[in-house]
Amino acid sequence: MGLCLNFYLWPRKLFLMFLRKFLFLLSCSLLFMQCKEEKKPVFLKTGFWRGTIETQNQSIPFNFNISKTGDRIQITLINGKETINIDEVSLLDDSLSFTMHIFDAEIKARIYDDSLKGYYKKNFTTGYSLPFEAVHGKNTRFDQVKNNNDFNGKWETLFTNSEGDQNSGIGLFELNDTTFTGTFLTTTGDYRYLEGYALQDTMYLYSFDGDHLYKFRGVKSADTIHGEFWSGKTGYKKFKAFKNESIELPDAYGLTYLKKGYEKIDFSFKDLQGNLVSLKDPRYQNKVVVVQILGTWCPNCMDETRFLADWYRKNKHRGVEIIGLAYERKPDFAYAKSRVQKMKKLMGVDYEVLIAGVATTESASESLPMLNQVISFPTSIVIDKTGAVRKIHTGFNGPATGKYYGDFVQEFNILMDTLLKE
Repeated sequence: MGLCLNFYLWPRKLFLMFLRKFLFLLSCSLLFMQCKEEKKPVFLKTGFWRGTIETQNQSIPFNFNISKTGDRIQITLINGKETINIDEVSLLDDSLSFTMHIFDAEIKARIYDDSLKGYYKKNFTTGYSLPFEAVHGKNTRFDQVKNNNDFNGKWETLFTNSEGDQNSGIGLFELNDTTFTGTFLTTTGDYRYLEGYALQDTMYLYSFDGDHLYKFRGVKSADTIHGEFWSGKTGYKKFKAFKNESIELPDAYGLTYLKKGYEKIDFSFKDLQGNLVSLKDPRYQNKVVVVQILGTWCPNCMDETRFLADWYRKNKHRGVEIIGLAYERKPDFAYAKSRVQKMKKLMGVDYEVLIAGVATTESASESLPMLNQVISFPTSIVIDKTGAVRKIHTGFNGPATGKYYGDFVQEFNILMDTLLKE
């Protein structure tokens, strides 16, 4: 009849002993199999990956490359035409984490053979955590698409937030069969490197630079685009754009200015050693000085810092100084100092950077009361050898803006050459 039927013929005590032993052996076997599975080695694959971060029910795609030199792991974040080297990478068993370059943000993920799953987190903001996934072997941001070139050109743009507040900009789009890139210019700076695609009458543009998450979606009808713009965890605006090849923004040198009765600016802020520094100090006397209002959290500021750091290295022997005023995310000197130190190291900044306040335009305006207002990070103030303010430039058009960036560099060099000769 078989073993199962014979169970009924066993004494009850013997049957229970057999059952307990059987269940014990079964549980040990399952535990062994589980432990064996948990100890299975996991390897982080090198090469290209395509990542996505989910925010506001939108997926923000981006690429990165993982390479190894001995035991050292390096990640290169690819954001359209921009590459960002990341060398703060930690690998422990099946867990990967990496800090987003200068920014106080990181990705933490578990490794699953050809994929990664985890989250993207901004450490300076409580509760800022977004789902992250990545797939190995994808070296493009999107699968191949054929683009519609009707979006090429220059677009007069008006953004509107949920409260009805509006700000204007200029969309600059360059599109061919394989790539669709561009940016938006505004009076406070550009949206840097955007990359996407256009299918029939709809365009998509994305950006992830380690700190900012952007998605633009626009539907074109004739010479008008109606669109939406998602930013970070909660930012949302609608926009409307009109084809206009002659549109220009207001003069960046006319938005921030000295109040009536002032010819100079003055301040006293702590350097990274805690010592008060002022424009009255001997180091800045009888020299042309550029005062840079910035924050290490601000990508436009970092574009300007790259330019100024390189320019200063090549020109500091000419009797010129640059002094940065950093407004950081937390009103804590030690935290702000750590952010500025990291920026200076990673970007090769050898001019003075002071800790000036917290990262709001209100804070910056209060600390520099001789200005009508500070409306943008960055803002740069150019001072001649007598200490008089000669120019104040609001915002920064970075390399993603092409000709606009080239025009700024040319104007800056002409201005500095003129002041240095006086």
